[in-house]
Order: sequence, then structure tokens, then C-alpha cells
Amino acid sequence: MAKFSIVFGIILIILGIVSYFGISSESITALIPAFLGIPVLILGFLALNEKYLKHAMHAAAVLMLLGFAGTVSGLIKFIMMIGGEVFERPSAIIIQAIMAVICLIFLVFAIKSFIDARRKRSE
Repeated sequence: MAKFSIVFGIILIILGIVSYFGISSESITALIPAFLGIPVLILGFLALNEKYLKHAMHAAAVLMLLGFAGTVSGLIKFIMMIGGEVFERPSAIIIQAIMAVICLIFLVFAIKSFIDARRKRSE
């Protein structure tokens, strides 16, 4: 799960950089995915040490939960956009939707990993 966290941190950092330089360099908020990706990346590297694995992965999961909670509205707007509704900043909605999906995927795998670890420990 530590390497998974590193990969997802890098993906979020790239998303933030592409969002800022490729789409909307006038607003620092375009870097929000990168601001989430950096601590997730750091926690992934910390988790490579078995001593910090449990705490680092739980912290990464909490950050991704916060990331999902903050971007789920963009995912909803994206679905509405596909349905034909027009919004003022569609590129920002697309980035939010991508970030929401990335965070959700991480959370699903993290929860599965936590459940598997608990089962393994109880055996």
C-alpha cells in the first residue's frame, strides 16, 4: 500500500501541475490536487518503513477522504455537465471530478487493505 500511496501522490501532483499550467494559471486553487498529492507522497515514503506503515497509511486515507469530500461536488457537477447543463468553468469541474475519482479509488483500495490486514492479524 505504501507504493500505491506514492503513485497516487505523484498522480495528484501531476494533475495539479497540468491544471495550473495547462488550464488555469490565474488561480492558485488549480494547484489543490498537488497540495494534496505532496503529503500523500510523503506519507507513502514514510510507510516504506514498517515502523510507520500503519499510521502513515491511515493518515493518507484520511487526507484522501478529505480530498474526496472537497471534490465530490465537482463530480456531481461533471455528471450534470454530461447531461447538458452549462457551467461557468467547465475545466475546473473536470479537474475536480478527476480528483474525486482518484481519491475514491485510493479510499476503496485503502479500506480493502485495512480489512485484509485486520483479518490477517486475527488469524
